[in-house]
Amino acid sequence: MVEFDPQAPNLARMYDYMLGGDDNTAVDREVTDRLAALFPQAVPLARINREFLQRAVRYLAQAEVGQFLDLGSGLPTGGHVHEVAPGARVVYVDHDPVVATRARDLLEESGRAVLVQADLFDAGEVLERASAYLDLDRPVGVVLASVLHFVPDSADPQRMVARLRDALAPGSHLVITHATSVGRLSPEDAAKVISRGPSAAGADRTPAGIRTFFGDFALVEPGLVNAPDWRPDRPRLVGEPSTSSYLLAGVGAKR
Repeated sequence: MVEFDPQAPNLARMYDYMLGGDDNTAVDREVTDRLAALFPQAVPLARINREFLQRAVRYLAQAEVGQFLDLGSGLPTGGHVHEVAPGARVVYVDHDPVVATRARDLLEESGRAVLVQADLFDAGEVLERASAYLDLDRPVGVVLASVLHFVPDSADPQRMVARLRDALAPGSHLVITHATSVGRLSPEDAAKVISRGPSAAGADRTPAGIRTFFGDFALVEPGLVNAPDWRPDRPRLVGEPSTSSYLLAGVGAKR
């Protein structure tokens, strides 16, 4: 059991607050508000990221993908995968013990969704744990939403993602969002996007570098694009702010 510290902010609860949820504390809200004052794009980006995820999950559900593996999921709140595709089996993976403890309560009644506490960059462990709930011989939708830009190249995330791709059955899909500052942000703002704090490592990859995470998976139209432009629910309005012009999103399919 994780000891609850009401004075310690938690990133997953802060993200829940950004999404308009109520699974957060006063200190989470205070720290998030300070972050938003310094970096006003933070909250809009969180919501744009979640909106893309929901569109991608709906797309995969319509393509008869009935299983999802969400890596670095955070709290399963705010219209997360199991709520968008209630008939699907969902395995959330997160290393945060606060998330793991709270998720057990949140998912208790779902019947088809679980969270496993694991190192999401240990592909062998993730696949082994997921196989207890998912049939890896059938198509799976693997989600890496706003995760990979927190991982430096020195940690070799390419190898981890390739291991996941190789283990998936034909018909599986890979869903990715990744920040990039190329041609969009000042170096100072780029640092804010790719790091969770002054001591955190991250990687500011080019669109071409992000594309390599899909390997030989075929990108679903419209390809790797600004997150709001991936199969939007409505046409973009003339003059609509492009807050997320540096959050790229794509879905790849294994043929």
